[in-house]
Amino acid sequence: MVATAPSAPARPKRRTELATYPSGATRYLCLGIVVLATIVLYYQFYLAGAVAAGTGGKNGILTDYHMSFTYYVNIAVAGYILGAVASFVSGIADKYGRVNIITGGLFVVALLCLLGIPLAHSKVGFAIVFAAIGLVEGVILVATPALIRDFSPQLGRASAMGFWTLGPVLGSLVVSIQISNTSTSTPWHDQYIASGIVGLVVAVLSLLFLKELTPGMRDQLMVSARDRALIEARAAGIDVEASLKRPFRQMLKPDIVLSAFAISVFLIIYYVAVGFFPVYFQTIFGFSQSKANALGNWIWAFDAGALLVIGYLSDKIRVRKPFMVVGAVGAIVMTIIFAMKATHPGTSYGSFALILSLLAIFLGVAYAPWMASFTETVEKRNPALTATGLAVWGLVIRLVIAVSVFIVPHVVNTVSTLVEKGPAVSAAQADANVRAPGLVAALQKNPTVGPTAAKYGAQYGAQLATAAKIDSATAAALTANPTDAAAQVKALTELSGVPANEVATLAAVSKVDAATLAALTANPADQAAGIKAVSEITGVSVADVTTIATLNAEHGPALAAAQAVDTATITTLLTDPTNTAALQKAVGEIVSKLGITQADAGARLQELKTIPVTQLLLLQSSGVDVTKAEAALKSAASVPAADAAKVVAAGAQLKAVGTIPAAVTTFFTKTGPAAIGAKNFAALTDTTNTKLQADLAVLGSSTGTQVAKAAHDSPKQWRNYFWIAVGGEVVFIPLIFLLTGFWSPKKARQKEEEHEAWVEAELAKLGQSA
Repeated sequence: MVATAPSAPARPKRRTELATYPSGATRYLCLGIVVLATIVLYYQFYLAGAVAAGTGGKNGILTDYHMSFTYYVNIAVAGYILGAVASFVSGIADKYGRVNIITGGLFVVALLCLLGIPLAHSKVGFAIVFAAIGLVEGVILVATPALIRDFSPQLGRASAMGFWTLGPVLGSLVVSIQISNTSTSTPWHDQYIASGIVGLVVAVLSLLFLKELTPGMRDQLMVSARDRALIEARAAGIDVEASLKRPFRQMLKPDIVLSAFAISVFLIIYYVAVGFFPVYFQTIFGFSQSKANALGNWIWAFDAGALLVIGYLSDKIRVRKPFMVVGAVGAIVMTIIFAMKATHPGTSYGSFALILSLLAIFLGVAYAPWMASFTETVEKRNPALTATGLAVWGLVIRLVIAVSVFIVPHVVNTVSTLVEKGPAVSAAQADANVRAPGLVAALQKNPTVGPTAAKYGAQYGAQLATAAKIDSATAAALTANPTDAAAQVKALTELSGVPANEVATLAAVSKVDAATLAALTANPADQAAGIKAVSEITGVSVADVTTIATLNAEHGPALAAAQAVDTATITTLLTDPTNTAALQKAVGEIVSKLGITQADAGARLQELKTIPVTQLLLLQSSGVDVTKAEAALKSAASVPAADAAKVVAAGAQLKAVGTIPAAVTTFFTKTGPAAIGAKNFAALTDTTNTKLQADLAVLGSSTGTQVAKAAHDSPKQWRNYFWIAVGGEVVFIPLIFLLTGFWSPKKARQKEEEHEAWVEAELAKLGQSA
């Protein structure tokens, strides 16, 4: 007698439901649409991370909305939290089906990308739309793997889950390919419009072709494809309502909750890669937006390949846990290597491509088997509540990721500075490197030189500019002897541009006080002013200058004769007027030098005897100086007024140069050039290069200082955050033991054989042949 199962409560079959387990084209079409839907959804959800920073401070979410990095991260956190709530609520898919949830979600997200994001004209509007996308993504996160599970027996589960996991991975790959191959001038809103159009196309495909099993069919455990007949036979008598009572009480168990937590912390590095790698590589290593996103081409391509290969191998060998351990250990090693590279700015693009590709492979090695094992653990509890178990997973993973993302700007607090202010500083630095190659690097190695030069420049800028015009040899002579008249004349000539003879003349009369000089300028014949001026120039008293002037006026020829006689002879005659030999020698010298007769020479000598000896001695000691001073005053009167004004101004400047402290002079002549090189120091202090000085002003401003500090601190902060990701990967390993499944392929095959025997027995009871 054939056994019959109790009849189940009747319910009209939905348009999207299949009463029999699909095979061939129908099954693969449904699986393909689910994977395609997942790819598109994650492509839309992950797009923000790729266009957040923009390029050169333009065409990015953060810059266009004037949004801080913290604000941006909090939007993502809100999206993840809403996704967590949605994931938990979407456990109703066990009761109401999966297809409607997936199709409806695809339409909603497509419209949000096509219309919502482009029409969001403020950061608040963007936040609302982005959070809504996160909400819908949380719903579909549960429905899509549940549908994959429905169409996949356990013995092919890892391969099937590997295909499902391609959704997030290939979604990331699509983003990186699109952005890395798009012009940086393309508005980032256009990227969302493109994703919205693609989303609508996939939503229509889902509406037309996506199917699911009836509740009675999907609510049973199928280990292998041979269980199909047994499941179909039992489906007619399954009490679906009874199996769905108190669903979350049945699923909120340690093995399910802790396993969900384990994979959540294991994937911290994955979510950092999705959300922040473009920003990280742009701000830390100076990659362009395209280049930073191009790294994703390597990461997600290798991750996708690993998911497929490992899923197949896990099904073939019949075990999951060994793959998880290998993947976890490999991920830990590669994440540590990656974290250490954060503080090595010279790391090449190729090195990162290799490191991240290996990291992606190990993530795939662990994740595909974990996903299969987790759904099997859920089925062990109750196969009718697969979506509920996945809802628990969706809730946990989104809460963990929300927390891990929320702490990013608190651990890495430099991103906003680098994104908002970094482009202007980088542009200034790039321009400075063109105008003065090596200068910025030298200043970075010697950080005190720039501020010191700026400080001294602000205090002594005019004096330093004057000093720069003086020849180094002249400056050295003045430093050695500030009263060096020749050096002073040369310095004044260099500063004023006035010929040296005029400068010397004017220098000679520079001791005349302004009132006396004014009197002479007003009346060159003013005898009193002239005598006073000569006195001031020579330092000879006014009385003595008057005496010398009177003698020169009254006894000019005689005094000229005296000047023609050598000092020893004239001194002898003054003391012994009767000395015949001295007298004859004096007459000969006068005749020879002045070209007069002996009689005239003798007469002039006789006239000298009438002049008091004291006056003659005065003439001998100061007469030449007074005569030179008189000549200088006469010459000075012929110097153009404009030249005289220039020399006076140069004199004031030269005097001001003398007020520069020795420490400042030493810094500009020795310390500074020695620290950064003479060529670099000359460029640093070249005030005529206004563009370079403007660049240096930006670099030396508070903004430049903030960016420099952020650039210095940011690599270490990111490295610290990556260590958190390593910690999550370590936590994952011991929690592997909570999952169902075997470590040994031999035991797995033995269990499979026992199950096959059981299926045969059950089919016999139902009166059907195998």
